[in-house]
Amino acid sequence: MSARVVVADDQAAVREGVVMLLGLLGVDVVGAARDGEEAVALVAEHAPDVVLMDLRMPRCVGVEATRRVRTEYPGTQVVVLTTFDDDESLFAALRAGARGFLTKDAGGEEIVQAIAAVLSGEAGLSPAVQRRLLERVAAGPAAVPLPSSSRSRGQSSEQGQGRELPLGLTPREAEVLVLIAEGLSNAEIARRLHVSHATVKTHINNLFAKTGVRDRAQAVRYAYVQGLARAPGADVT
Repeated sequence: MSARVVVADDQAAVREGVVMLLGLLGVDVVGAARDGEEAVALVAEHAPDVVLMDLRMPRCVGVEATRRVRTEYPGTQVVVLTTFDDDESLFAALRAGARGFLTKDAGGEEIVQAIAAVLSGEAGLSPAVQRRLLERVAAGPAAVPLPSSSRSRGQSSEQGQGRELPLGLTPREAEVLVLIAEGLSNAEIARRLHVSHATVKTHINNLFAKTGVRDRAQAVRYAYVQGLARAPGADVT
């Protein structure tokens, strides 16, 4: 297959395994990145046809790296290859410009087919992702997660309504940040949002990476500074 590819994944075993697999299938891998910043730099250096992009990476998460690649280097397509296939991750990646979306249980042939699809101007989506997209579209606009500029925050993030979310935070990440500022534990946040504990941890890791905070205390301060939450005892206007 005539395609030049960059692989971006922060897990060395996954990254090296994908590189080896693609090499065996005749794909020319021109670079391997450990995070989103490296991925963008390798695209600038090598001008690949496609980036296989993980979503959860340090320094620059996959969605933001995808947005930068598609904005700055429109000749390079992006196929997401991730463990996380929740609706929020899926729609955020597609809005950022990804033309393909696969989970890491995809086989080598499926990855190659997705690469070929995006190079021919089609979408490189796994069958499961295609079904979910069709289900969401059939269910109407309310079933499709909206971008941060138009999606309502909900009662728990009332302080952030009407504000543009900082550093590319998704509405859900901003909501989790507000709940952290309110003093809720991960388990309490999971119950409040009706999601799993693992999903809450994913959102927290993602918002920590985007905002540069190192712990919950810094996250709380960040929420106050950005006006997403009100400090205890603050005047109510």
